[in-house]
Amino acid sequence: MLLLKDKVAVIHGAGGAIGGAVARTFAAEGAELFLAGRRQGPVEAVAEDVVAAGGSAVAAEVDVLDEGAVDRYLRSVTEQAGRLDVSFDAVGIPNAEILGVPLTDLDAERFALPITAYTRAYFLTARLAARRMVERGSGVIMTVTALHSRTGIPLVGGYGPAMAAKEALTRALSAELAPLGLRVVGLRPQAMPETRTIREAFQPRAEASGLTWEQWQHALATRTHPRRLMSLDELAHVAAFLASDRASGLTGTTVNLTMGSLDD
Repeated sequence: MLLLKDKVAVIHGAGGAIGGAVARTFAAEGAELFLAGRRQGPVEAVAEDVVAAGGSAVAAEVDVLDEGAVDRYLRSVTEQAGRLDVSFDAVGIPNAEILGVPLTDLDAERFALPITAYTRAYFLTARLAARRMVERGSGVIMTVTALHSRTGIPLVGGYGPAMAAKEALTRALSAELAPLGLRVVGLRPQAMPETRTIREAFQPRAEASGLTWEQWQHALATRTHPRRLMSLDELAHVAAFLASDRASGLTGTTVNLTMGSLDD
């Protein structure tokens, strides 16, 4: 039986590696998809993949930091589909000017950028989705963080505090929304080679460390229990389970997908 049969899901940041992988897996599990992103092209490409594989997906260009734009978009989704069952926040921001800079050399604006952008995106998508879900007394709100939320990592600027803030927001949202029938959950993966984030983390360190791309991946993999890094497909399959009714007992938590490199 399909995990997400007849579920209506919105994925913000659907044009990125994580958002695209989650979209394809959600569709394979039977979800009706509405895909949003800052640029139409990448989102449209994911939607075309989903439709070509026999799924249902509609792409849209939405500025997730614009409250009015997100509200109008979700209104249009519920008008078309009749309801909203899952809201997935896979929004990312460019980190090229942040990563690799010591905190003592980082100006306040660049430090605050990821904290402000990531938390605003998650807050707006969650709050505006919740308003639609509360009417039906059910729904799942989801986001993605990183192990930076729980452990100190050098040269990542405000990225760690941003991830910690998102996980705190997951707990706060659940505390308020769970009594109304909604679940709020997060996923915390580590260094998936197919994503842009791990490349951006490697590039500023490459010259200083002398490590090749392959050596960099190996160094990260040795910290995990199976001595390998997680794939996008693995994350997406966990996301589909969390979004499904089979995960009804999970809320107010962020699932640790660091494969043992971060102890709970």
